[in-house]
Amino acid sequence: MKILVCISHVPDTTSKINFTDDNTKFDTNGVQFVINPYDEFSLTRAMWFKEKQGASVTVVNVGGAETEPTLRKALAIGADDAIRVNAVPTDGFLVAKELAEVVKNGGYDVVLAGKESADYNGQMVPGMLASLLEYNFVNGCVGVEIEGTSASLEREIDGGEEKVTSSLPIVVAGQKGIVEEKDLRIPNMRGIMMARKKPLNVIEPTGASNSTSTQTFEKPAPKGDVKLVDNVDDLINLLHNEAKAI
Repeated sequence: MKILVCISHVPDTTSKINFTDDNTKFDTNGVQFVINPYDEFSLTRAMWFKEKQGASVTVVNVGGAETEPTLRKALAIGADDAIRVNAVPTDGFLVAKELAEVVKNGGYDVVLAGKESADYNGQMVPGMLASLLEYNFVNGCVGVEIEGTSASLEREIDGGEEKVTSSLPIVVAGQKGIVEEKDLRIPNMRGIMMARKKPLNVIEPTGASNSTSTQTFEKPAPKGDVKLVDNVDDLINLLHNEAKAI
């Protein structure tokens, strides 16, 4: 079984975010980048299939050379090889188009990704990728088992979970639950050393064009002042007369 895991290169959630050029460009100065958390859940599940079922695991990213440390971390976690599509990921459709070519050329049985990236929260790439490939697709996945050419999956729905079955090939957009946080892997020294010798192939893009463009960014408004109360009567009065919550 050949598995491709899509990896986004995103700012650490603790980073302080700023914009430049009249709020039209993201300022990367001083920002620490990491594997997108949702993608890391899917990568960890892929490692389970590698260890238990002998699957091969390739990781892929659409981005510039600055994303290679993130791919190397994925290799240190245990992926067999990595692919970087040398293109600026200007929008989700462009990314999906470039990933689709990688999947077609690699003949992958299973494509795993996070349900969304932690920076733009678009939730669009996995679904568009599946559509372009004409693969089956399961979103919001919190459980996946594969036997032969069949997959059994669980996904979150409003008010509960849904169990589905599907044939391969398939695109799966995972989230927390596909593995738990305690199961995420921290690269050890041996993994880091081995990652340096694993292939990281850089391929040129197909030239897909973006369908959207960013006009401007706006940060959330600052939080208002906080009132501290030390008794229940004052709290009830504030909730009733000022907040109009009760």
